[in-house]
Amino acid sequence: MQMSSQGVSLFLDSARELGLELEPTLPYFQLLYQNLIEANAITNLTAIRDERGIILKHFVDSLSCLKSGKLEGSLRVVDVGTGAGFPGLPLKIVRPELEMTFLDATQKKIAFIEGVCRKMKLAQTHCIWGRAEELGHDPAHRETYDRALSRAVSALNTLSELCLPLVRVGGFMIAQKSVGVEGELEQAQAAIQKLGGTVQEVITFQLPGLGELRTLIVIEKTRPTPPSYPRRTGVPAKNPLS
Repeated sequence: MQMSSQGVSLFLDSARELGLELEPTLPYFQLLYQNLIEANAITNLTAIRDERGIILKHFVDSLSCLKSGKLEGSLRVVDVGTGAGFPGLPLKIVRPELEMTFLDATQKKIAFIEGVCRKMKLAQTHCIWGRAEELGHDPAHRETYDRALSRAVSALNTLSELCLPLVRVGGFMIAQKSVGVEGELEQAQAAIQKLGGTVQEVITFQLPGLGELRTLIVIEKTRPTPPSYPRRTGVPAKNPLS
């Protein structure tokens, strides 16, 4: 099942609101849509199942990360807690020069992403079934990425402990949030500083097609993360840094 003609128009028009002309990439998004619908009928990859929801809340929402201005060029990017591949897959389609690593703790989701990357022949993609708490201490990954992305629902102090240890000094973490993050951001400031980060920018905008408010929190890695972080698996979520 592919996107309907109305769905295609919604996707292309919403992308234009982000400043993107995506007609040349449409076959890739059709393939991603088809594979997501088919896989989701067998195994639960995402609670969003309707065409409009997938287009706007997965595809367009993922591409809104480009509003950060930090995803241009040949960068090494890790998508932490990627789920079914969002925001990483849409970003890889639109910015093929990105070297994209997908990280998730659920094996079936990583298997889905691997299959999609293979069908699309997406070069420079890596799929890792694992936990950020462990990857953050692996010398092959610790402080090696130019960018870390996450749109997980975890609190910002938890997300920062999972993402910042993976980012090199001078790189950036980009967290996707809904609106009303002022209190969460204030609570996370001390944790972000402990982890070697500095909040550089907070970008609030309306998501095209939905009109819902979204926020991108852009954090620069200004110092190395202390070797004790991230803490062992599960601790960042159960006992967030303060």
